[in-house]
Amino acid sequence: MPDPRVENINVASQDVLITPEALKQELPLSDAAKQVVIEGRDTIRNILDGKDHRLIVVVGPCSIHDIDAARDYALRLKALADEVSDSLYIVMRVYFEKPRTTVGWKGLINDPHMDDSFRIEEGLHIGRKLLIDLSEIGLPTATEALDPISPQYIQDLISWSAIGARTTESQTHREMSSGLSVSIGFKNGTDGGLSVAINALQSVSHPHSFLGINRQGQVAVIRTKGNAYSHIVLRGGGGKSNYDSVSIAVCEQRLEDAGLAKNIMVDCSHANSNKDAALQPLVVENIANQIAEGNQSIVGIMIESNIGFGNQKLSSDPSKMEYGVSVTDACIDWPMTEKSLRDLRDKVKDVLPGRI
Repeated sequence: MPDPRVENINVASQDVLITPEALKQELPLSDAAKQVVIEGRDTIRNILDGKDHRLIVVVGPCSIHDIDAARDYALRLKALADEVSDSLYIVMRVYFEKPRTTVGWKGLINDPHMDDSFRIEEGLHIGRKLLIDLSEIGLPTATEALDPISPQYIQDLISWSAIGARTTESQTHREMSSGLSVSIGFKNGTDGGLSVAINALQSVSHPHSFLGINRQGQVAVIRTKGNAYSHIVLRGGGGKSNYDSVSIAVCEQRLEDAGLAKNIMVDCSHANSNKDAALQPLVVENIANQIAEGNQSIVGIMIESNIGFGNQKLSSDPSKMEYGVSVTDACIDWPMTEKSLRDLRDKVKDVLPGRI
């Protein structure tokens, strides 16, 4: 018997979770969804390889908390994606896990009812079902790979993943990313420096061996081949932005010096917008101007967008919460999203084909 004096002293309980294999049997990947995922991954790789001239646009809510609103947003986004598809490759941001500076709501998978009940197994079911639905609509999806266990449950439905600024330096996340089946964007550190992200790009391209779980939920030694499709995401930091042309040029040189592909994505939120959602369209406009003026390295942008503008606090009564408004970082609203992406497309559509 375990001796409570030396083992699990601070553990209140241990609940056995459904296995990844069992969850996938309950909520299987349909043929239609599978095709969208495969095409999404292939398209993003082709963009990173310079074989597809379009820009990757990862756009959507800061976090998903309302499934109905997420589906509503996705239907609007699919129509816009079709409209601008000659120049922009739209990938919906579907973030289920939120890193917290101290404490707070950790996202739909961890706490789907937003009441500290932490019904994680229910959250996995809800999240996987939503990803299937969005894929069947025809939208490739993106998420942040935060928890090293959850990818076994949902990554087969993802076309692009991000590693956040707080975890880019983490060996655990670099090892995990080396085995993921998608292209990975590593954000620069919260201080705005590039070294942590560049080190991550070098690490993730190599094979790793580490502890993880397999499809049956068993602890296993995971041995990876290395992920050749990683790139940097500039999000600013240390109170400064880093999307201007000088910052982009510095990043290009650092990538070249490290022997890495000069593929740069710009996060239009966070420090790049001074944490003011209303400034995101100005960042998009600046990026459009840089590309129109001859930039060759910017391969994509990220935008935090929702149906409604801004954000709101969690309420114990969900009926009192505003529909389609973020409960984490503030987002631009749908009209601003449409205008920003249409304007971006109009500015870059004639110059992008010349970059191949």
